[in-house]
Amino acid sequence: MKQITDITRPLSASARRARLVVMALLILLVTAAAISLMLGRYPINPLEAISMLAGLVAPIDQTWTDQQASLFFNVRLPRILLAMIVGCCLAVAGAAYQGTFQNPLVSPDILGASQGAAFGAAIAILLHVGSALTSVFAFAFALLTVLLVLLISSRARGNHMMIVVLAGVMVSSLFQAGVSYAKLIADPTDELADITYWLMGSLTGASTADVRMVLPFMLVGCGLLFFLRWRINILTMGDDEAATMGVNARRTRIAVIIAATLITAASVCVTGMIGWVGLVIPHLCRMLVGADYRRLIPASMLMGASFLLIVDDIARLATTAEIPIGILTAFVGAPFFLYLITRKKKI
Repeated sequence: MKQITDITRPLSASARRARLVVMALLILLVTAAAISLMLGRYPINPLEAISMLAGLVAPIDQTWTDQQASLFFNVRLPRILLAMIVGCCLAVAGAAYQGTFQNPLVSPDILGASQGAAFGAAIAILLHVGSALTSVFAFAFALLTVLLVLLISSRARGNHMMIVVLAGVMVSSLFQAGVSYAKLIADPTDELADITYWLMGSLTGASTADVRMVLPFMLVGCGLLFFLRWRINILTMGDDEAATMGVNARRTRIAVIIAATLITAASVCVTGMIGWVGLVIPHLCRMLVGADYRRLIPASMLMGASFLLIVDDIARLATTAEIPIGILTAFVGAPFFLYLITRKKKI
């Protein structure tokens, strides 16, 4: 343990800078959340927002209307919470996958979880099972897709990591074809529109039930990744180096994949397909705190939460008709990633 600590210990100046960045990201998240609670078609002033939140802890004199309370607790607060936890999960899953597969172009949907969830949601929409069961179908198919990828890769020979990625691409393409077929046979008047809108990703209709459904899975997955963050540092050095340090690379990699898949599936099942968060945010965090996963994982969590929250604010306030959040993340993420890969300095 001492040997691992000595090898992975950052320079003191870098560590101090990373801690300051993480603190700044935490302040940014709290500020963005506080402002988001007050923004909307029906603005709520800061005093009313604070009073309503304080009323959850201790009884106080009501200075707000019942309509404001219903809007605040049933619509705005669940949506803001869901935006933060989904952004956190997608960003940290992307960072974990990139370190595990030692590939900077890896994103949370590399193993087909997003396409599997899309196929499950499409089936649920065709069956008219309701929004709650649609999320359950999406979550189940996302997990089944990754299990299928891991099963295929375990039966193939060669570079294990390369085979896992290739299996993920192939299985993802298979389920993408299934989604296309579902769109082909869907009723154009309602089912096709529902499938298309789900594929674009949105936080519209977020509810307390959605938060309660996915939060346990997200807490378990994010907690495991946070606990294993120093081991991901070792994985980036290669399996042989990990073995000399007493780390079982295969078991650690499987644990990281399971945790990252769990939070990706939980995120996609309630919001639809939201791209670029898990690809771009870890790269931006590396520019700020370095490649040490002990700092990168917390930074990715906080920045991912802030990013998706701010983008969702833009989605619901920029126009009278709400813009699907998946479109906005692509508008922001794609140009930024082009900037990253064209920079002269190596990241």
